[in-house]
Amino acid sequence: MSPALPGSGIFKQRQHLRQAEIETQAAEADIPETSLKTGLDLVVAWSIVGTFIIFASAVIYTMEAILMPVTLAIVIGMVLGLAADRLAQFGLPPVLGGLLLAIIFVVGLFFLINALIEPLTSLAGQAPGILERAIERILPFIERFEWAKVAIAGTDKKAVTDAAIQNAGAMLGLVAAGVTPAFVQTLIFLAALGLFLVGRAHLRKTIILAFATRDRRLAAIRIMNATEHAVGFYFSTASVIYLVLGTITAVIAFAGGLAVAPLWGLFAFVSSFIPYLGVTAMTIALLSAGLMTHDALLLALAPAAAFFMLHLMMENLVTPAILGHRLEINPFLVFLAIIFWTWMWGAVGAMLALPLSLIAMTIFNEVRSSHPERQLPG
Repeated sequence: MSPALPGSGIFKQRQHLRQAEIETQAAEADIPETSLKTGLDLVVAWSIVGTFIIFASAVIYTMEAILMPVTLAIVIGMVLGLAADRLAQFGLPPVLGGLLLAIIFVVGLFFLINALIEPLTSLAGQAPGILERAIERILPFIERFEWAKVAIAGTDKKAVTDAAIQNAGAMLGLVAAGVTPAFVQTLIFLAALGLFLVGRAHLRKTIILAFATRDRRLAAIRIMNATEHAVGFYFSTASVIYLVLGTITAVIAFAGGLAVAPLWGLFAFVSSFIPYLGVTAMTIALLSAGLMTHDALLLALAPAAAFFMLHLMMENLVTPAILGHRLEINPFLVFLAIIFWTWMWGAVGAMLALPLSLIAMTIFNEVRSSHPERQLPG
């Protein structure tokens, strides 16, 4: 064996160190490229999502006349369909039960509209005079505050009244112009509701069979059942709570000396299905009616204050105690949903904001949750 040359070990160590340094530099050179590629992929993905959201919003806004009544029919059809399934336990076929409930709903809606036509028509005819008297009564109360005096200093009260009356006439014109589209949308809603209830079982079957694997079909069944139960539970529970609220509101209106007390109760019941906006509109309406009815400030404020406190107690004590955490949704997300759907579809959109948010939350929770044992839901 030949002896090792002096310095050969040091030479080999330097070669290894040099090779390791080259490999390290190559690895470090690859990191920025990988990070850049990942960042670009993330930007592309979010760009696609943002483009889809903008496009979908444009479609929803443009097709309001069709999508709004159809969506409302689907939401109400889910509730009536779930009730029809309960009636099936008594031997009534789900299709007949759904149609029977739909007929009851439409007839009740017809009688409700018929009952409201006369007082609303009378109110619309007296709107200019009512608005003028309301301004005459409200201005003295406003002028009690110094900041209000500064704000309205030098303002011609008659000019303000005339401008308000003219705007009221314009608003009535807009309402009248929207009667025909509303009638067409009502027909679309009724047709969609009836067809949805008749073909509900076949539609469910079609959606389930559209998935190729058994696991995905079971997931689809679970999502549809969870969505229907969540929406049905919300509407049934909320209807009972708001019915009690409307009844107490009618008593408050009667005790407060307001005209047509049952109508105030009905408005309180319907407006309660619109979170935030409903209670605000009802409180302002009761305040205006109180100011028009009573000269004393405390008597004028009493109906609005009593309704606001009642609604506050219902929403913060009764509703959470009954619904619990089953239908808990972040209030900020509900507020954003109300703004979005009100912008899209107006008052009907505001009413649908919470059910649509509930449906989206239920689907998200079902997709996110893991189910290790795949079984048919009971």
